[in-house]
Amino acid sequence: MVFKIQNIGRPRGLQKKAKRRGRGIGSGRGRTSGKGHKGAKSRSGGGGYYHGFEGGQMTLVRRLPKIGFTNVFKKEWNIVNIGVLENIVDIKAGSVIDKDFLVEMKILKKKREPLKVLGKGTLSKALTVKAEAFSSGAKKAIEAAGGKAVVVTGVVEAAPQKGKGKS
Repeated sequence: MVFKIQNIGRPRGLQKKAKRRGRGIGSGRGRTSGKGHKGAKSRSGGGGYYHGFEGGQMTLVRRLPKIGFTNVFKKEWNIVNIGVLENIVDIKAGSVIDKDFLVEMKILKKKREPLKVLGKGTLSKALTVKAEAFSSGAKKAIEAAGGKAVVVTGVVEAAPQKGKGKS
């Protein structure tokens, strides 16, 4: 017989029959049904323990001290240094740089977050930079190169407040 995909069958003994437990003493798997005596896993519906269970001992998570704080109202920023703006090849003197341009150039990943320009690096081109915020050093460096630092307002979205407000 020629081997073809449609002629190949299952190997013998591939699927074993399930052990029928709890069907009386004569079956060989009656009485405790292979679950031993007493304890959580011997009971009906007691399939196992939750993740991190330590046999009744106080779990590690509950024993460790509670430290730190997460501010749910924290504002995330897109940050760009002026040195990065200097290194963009497509920019010529007099160009306007805003968040949309930086996302298009794949310098920023998140368009929703406000943009802040920081002063690390040097800038030799006269650029008009539009952003939600500037550091004092970045503003000085942009203006020293002959450009403008334009603060854009009204674009920043407020963080969602949890548990506040009327329902």
